[in-house]
Amino acid sequence: MSWLTRYRTRLYFRHSLWILPAFGIVAAVVSVSLLAPYEQAVGSHATISAGTALALMGTIAASTFSLVVVVSSALLLSVQLASAQLTPRIIAMVYRNPYQKIIFALFVFTFTFSASVLARIDESTPRIAGYIAAYSFLIDLGLFIFFVDNMGKMLRPSSAVRAVAMIGREVTRTVYPSLLKEDSPAPASIQAINNTQPRVILSDADGAVLAFDLKGLVAMAQRFDCLIELVPEVGQFIASGDPLFRIYHGSPQVESSLKDSVAIGAERTPEQDPLFAFRILVDIASKALSPAINDPTTAVLAIDQIHHLLRDVGKRSLAEGHEADQAGRTRLIYRTPNWEDFVLLGTTEIRQYGRDSIQVQRRLRAMLEDLIDTLPKRRHPVLFKELNLLGTSSKRAFPDLDDQVLADSGDMQGIGGSYDETYEQDHEVRVTAGS
Repeated sequence: MSWLTRYRTRLYFRHSLWILPAFGIVAAVVSVSLLAPYEQAVGSHATISAGTALALMGTIAASTFSLVVVVSSALLLSVQLASAQLTPRIIAMVYRNPYQKIIFALFVFTFTFSASVLARIDESTPRIAGYIAAYSFLIDLGLFIFFVDNMGKMLRPSSAVRAVAMIGREVTRTVYPSLLKEDSPAPASIQAINNTQPRVILSDADGAVLAFDLKGLVAMAQRFDCLIELVPEVGQFIASGDPLFRIYHGSPQVESSLKDSVAIGAERTPEQDPLFAFRILVDIASKALSPAINDPTTAVLAIDQIHHLLRDVGKRSLAEGHEADQAGRTRLIYRTPNWEDFVLLGTTEIRQYGRDSIQVQRRLRAMLEDLIDTLPKRRHPVLFKELNLLGTSSKRAFPDLDDQVLADSGDMQGIGGSYDETYEQDHEVRVTAGS
């Protein structure tokens, strides 16, 4: 099985809701089919009458089916609310939630099990199967209460942005495992590594680049003694006919296997795309700042998470996009976002859409000031640039001098945090020095 097949299978299972419930149906039918002859052989029968057992199993089956319908409706409603109030890019997270999949599968199992037992009740009632159906229903009631509680919390903006940020931190630490050192050299360009004319492999599919097989490509390049360049960056949309790979020297046989080493799909995924978490958080903040919603506090919640994601990224050595074999020869080149990409994505649109909100202006300023204080100096230039742009934006948006002064003071809460005059004076000196 190729890497691409394994990746697509894993991605499909992760984003599909029906697979576990389908296994639940099969498990229930098989369980009843095995229990029925066993109980018949050992003479395991309940003491209640067949009529009472029929009524009980019918009630359990009907009630559990109602739970299945309610859960299905709640999931569809949560998708609609998340798309309308937050961003459509967050819909996939609803289907990735493992607790919802397990709960839904258990409800389907209980319904199928109780219905199968109901069909096998004649003059006697199977005792073990009846107990399993009854206690499974009691467990389902507890899980339903947990589901309602979890769903209500998940739809809150604070919970949604935190869940996105947790995914962002995980992928950031996976893609960039090493911490930044001040003496780290700048990445070499492709021309410095190789100046031969490449062979170009074109894409035969439309979509966003989801992920690629890094280890497999390095091994392939070593086997065919070539240098492989992945042209599009993960998360970038490419059309059929766009350059997908460039191959420098080596055997032409490598070309037939390259396309099975990169996954292209309709929607970006966060597995190898650290910018995607920033994109979701910025979209949530931008929608909150739209005139139709006008909710700057939700935008501040998103900035809180962007702040700490930027700090995490800024302290890491961003991958150079060069992978070498065991002999030290560069075998794979791929594009990765640099520090400026993260900062511009995390600030530009929020600054533009939130230019009329003092709360957003103050929170953005506090974020930039804190990043300047806590990150290495090589990360500072773009942060000082964003600070200057933020000051210019506040002067255009607020004609009153008092509002301008208020907007030009950072506040971790947007509005409501403590004001430190000494800190502001020190910050003014730093900004002046940086500009």
